[in-house]
Amino acid sequence: MGDDHTTNHTIGVTGATGALGGRVAARIARLGRSQRLIVRDINRAPEYPGSSAAMAAYEDSSGFERACRGVDTLFLVSATESEERIDVHLSAVDAAVRAGVSWIVYLSFLRAGPASTFTFSRTHFFTEAHIRSTGVRYTFLRPSLYLDLLPDWVDDDGVVRGPAGEGRIAWVSRDDVADVATAVLTDPLAALTSEGTSHDITGPEALSLEQTADRLSTLTGRPIRYEPQTWEEAVESRRSGGAPAWAVEGWVSSYAAIAAGELDVVAPTVPELTGHPAQSIEGFLRRHPSALSHVAV
Repeated sequence: MGDDHTTNHTIGVTGATGALGGRVAARIARLGRSQRLIVRDINRAPEYPGSSAAMAAYEDSSGFERACRGVDTLFLVSATESEERIDVHLSAVDAAVRAGVSWIVYLSFLRAGPASTFTFSRTHFFTEAHIRSTGVRYTFLRPSLYLDLLPDWVDDDGVVRGPAGEGRIAWVSRDDVADVATAVLTDPLAALTSEGTSHDITGPEALSLEQTADRLSTLTGRPIRYEPQTWEEAVESRRSGGAPAWAVEGWVSSYAAIAAGELDVVAPTVPELTGHPAQSIEGFLRRHPSALSHVAV
């Protein structure tokens, strides 16, 4: 990972029109680095000095291979949850390797495992395993659940419902995850120490959902509380929206993973790799004061 590698190579960024990939692409652009934005809709690709864009879907193996040609390092954002997500990921990985990508930085999930309680996390484990099997250099970024999505867990009545018990979670902001990803992709020292490893990326403290709700209520002045559910109650309440069974299981199992203690992790990755503290709930609400405006006062 010498100077030539870090100054002359092209970084491929997938999901550049999305919430996480878009943040990473913008940060790389501010650093003046060369990047290839790989997107599903070329008309939505952001335009930055020193960047090019290519249109390809993960499942389009030949198209994705073409999009990755000339890319040395690929930031691979995980695909939207679906029943076919593992196959979609493997198709993209194989295409990238055929195209000559030498290093894949994959956006995984905290404590991804083959029997993770959070069912969506299992696909990350198998994707990681496949990346390892290709022999390509790799780094796995494993964020906790996003702080940015926490307001969506609160309904209009100010209630967070789910089978999370007294388990704890260190919510992490997308901005912090993007800062870590950018450091790994562009900073020589961070890159050198990240190859062949995984980075857990979390917020600064782990809280139960009851503590989280209390904190949100105190900070916003809105009545927010946590209401525990059984697994069966949670499944039934989410089934009414017409979502497929695999999606309902995924949503409910995220709460169950909290209850099982699988997300009770506070990692020092954000301050160590970015030089700034991880964003807290207080910091997030200062930046997004209307995040909970849907809850009646």
